[in-house]
Amino acid sequence: IVPILLQKQYKPDGWLLFIIGQLLYVDFNKYEFSRAMQMLHKELKVEFMIETDAKAVGEKEDTVVAHSTAYISPPEISIPLIVSENILEWTQAQVQDWLLGHNLRQMSRLFTGCNGRGLVYLSKYIKNCESEQVLKLLEADSVRRINESISLIELSCFQSLLHEQKKLLQSMIQR
Repeated sequence: IVPILLQKQYKPDGWLLFIIGQLLYVDFNKYEFSRAMQMLHKELKVEFMIETDAKAVGEKEDTVVAHSTAYISPPEISIPLIVSENILEWTQAQVQDWLLGHNLRQMSRLFTGCNGRGLVYLSKYIKNCESEQVLKLLEADSVRRINESISLIELSCFQSLLHEQKKLLQSMIQR
């Protein structure tokens, strides 16, 4: 199930929240349509589609011609969209691609609108502030922005991957 959000200010509740509460939303209100469709295709692992037209069979006057679309997924080969190794140059879209490419779905929703420089600043806050305070602030942001408690497992993976990116940046600077 890949939920899509088309209505502004909509928050699922009840049985729907129970079913899709921990899933990644593709929010068509936060992104331009083409970007939201790209994210939806990525979630569905759809790379291209083939359209087929079905013709009516028989002579009935009330027969409808059906138009269907068949989605075909190629083998799972993901091509990273991040061009620069320098995290400071990453755009918001590249940050989203990096997070989703590392299966950090909750972090991708939480850090919507964040560019690479923002991730570096966040990393400094995490490193230099008291961990309990940082966790409380991240939890509050998570509940406020995406209506979910923060996943410590995903946060740990995020910190590890971010640390690797910062090491890469430092090695580039030292060259």
